[in-house]
Amino acid sequence: QVQLVESGGGSVQAGGSLRLSCAASGRTFTSYAMGWFRQAPGKEREFVVGISRSGRGTNYADSVKGRFTISRDNAKNTVYLQMNSLKPEDTAVYYCAADPTLSIYTIVVVADQYDYWGQGTQVTVSS
Repeated sequence: QVQLVESGGGSVQAGGSLRLSCAASGRTFTSYAMGWFRQAPGKEREFVVGISRSGRGTNYADSVKGRFTISRDNAKNTVYLQMNSLKPEDTAVYYCAADPTLSIYTIVVVADQYDYWGQGTQVTVSS
């Protein structure tokens, strides 16, 4: 089992940057593919980006490609989401998720496949 705690959310103006962190408990962080999702008010939770256990594979939603970068530090049990060129439509609660996968190459993009979720961190982008 793993517990996830997000941090780094906040309020920024359009064009600004934020870096989210997701710290995982336990000693088996490398067993999990990780992902970031977001949910805006009145909308369904949507996939933002996923990263494989090894960190070598990533998959981004088209809406964030070229602006967001996911990375993981397996020594620190932490996954990061660097968000640049933020837009008002990026405003949402951002959630970190973990899914135990057999392959170090698997990237999980479906929310229902993730077993563990953080509590979320609010990101607000003003125009």
